[in-house]
Amino acid sequence: MSSTPSQRPIRRETLLAIGLACALGLLLAAYVWGKRSTPATAASGPLEKLIIATNTEYIGACPVIAARDRGYFAAQGIQAQVQSHSSGKASLNAVLQGRADFATVADLALALAILNEQPISIVTTIFRTEKDHGIVGRKDHAVLSPASLKGKRIGVTLGTSGHFTLDVFLNRQRLRSSEVTMVNYRPEELGAALAKGEVDAIAGWEPFLKQNAASQGGNAITFYGDEVYESIYNIAGMRAFVTEHPRTVTRLLRALAEGARFCSEQVAEASRLVAPSVKTSEDELRAAWPAYRFGIDLDQGLILALEDESRWAIKNKFSNRSDIPNYLDHIYLDGMVEVKPGNVSIIH
Repeated sequence: MSSTPSQRPIRRETLLAIGLACALGLLLAAYVWGKRSTPATAASGPLEKLIIATNTEYIGACPVIAARDRGYFAAQGIQAQVQSHSSGKASLNAVLQGRADFATVADLALALAILNEQPISIVTTIFRTEKDHGIVGRKDHAVLSPASLKGKRIGVTLGTSGHFTLDVFLNRQRLRSSEVTMVNYRPEELGAALAKGEVDAIAGWEPFLKQNAASQGGNAITFYGDEVYESIYNIAGMRAFVTEHPRTVTRLLRALAEGARFCSEQVAEASRLVAPSVKTSEDELRAAWPAYRFGIDLDQGLILALEDESRWAIKNKFSNRSDIPNYLDHIYLDGMVEVKPGNVSIIH
């Protein structure tokens, strides 16, 4: 009796074909994973030199550091020189003064520069987090709760995201800015001011917050700006340079996309890579990593944040303008539309 189709034994050739297909699938998966997790190889030909100003001690610089150290820039034909600064504001100043081609910079510094008629173009956002700004106070100076900041001297870098966060934080406590005394310091000077007792508290961002709290030992109290301020960390350059070098911008974005993906997906390796520059232990970084969002995008929320910050800046007389700029004029969309069109949600 002949076998029915359901009873017919599987031929040896069929089994071999299935086995071969499985083996090829495993090899392909291993190849794709290897491409994603190993450093890129350099592109052939001469590399284009770019200077990127960034705060290397800030975790938001991870995509830039990864793109440099793992060869993603070189793979795109870029020889990147990472120029170290203590803040995004200082990094942006390097671009404005012609000492760098691009800067990593948070939204507030961009809002202030654009309010003051600087021809800046934002090419992408690379990092977001809500837990990197806050306040460190001295308990022995009677800083014991957010409400106890009333009447205190607070060290802050005026005109930065630390200043903006402090104002919003005070507002949430129903305190006016005039009910505290703000003392202006450079970011790297805040710790010494707190240690010497020149101020009762300081407002700023990581890694300075943890470093300065640690220096106070059990005398420190920290208030984070959760749900007060989302840091939106961006790449920006002079408008003329950006518009005249579209291929450069595209290659820069492709390298940063790989860097951001590495920082997002390879937590252990990424924390090991950046720990020396951000001056934080790998264990502390890995514990904090869930609050970090790496990736390149241009989101409508960036426009809304810039507009909110403009109103704050105008109120505080950081600009002579009384109107809010059209920030869409300062967003360079072409690069992201080519590289990651699905990550562009800005209405244009």
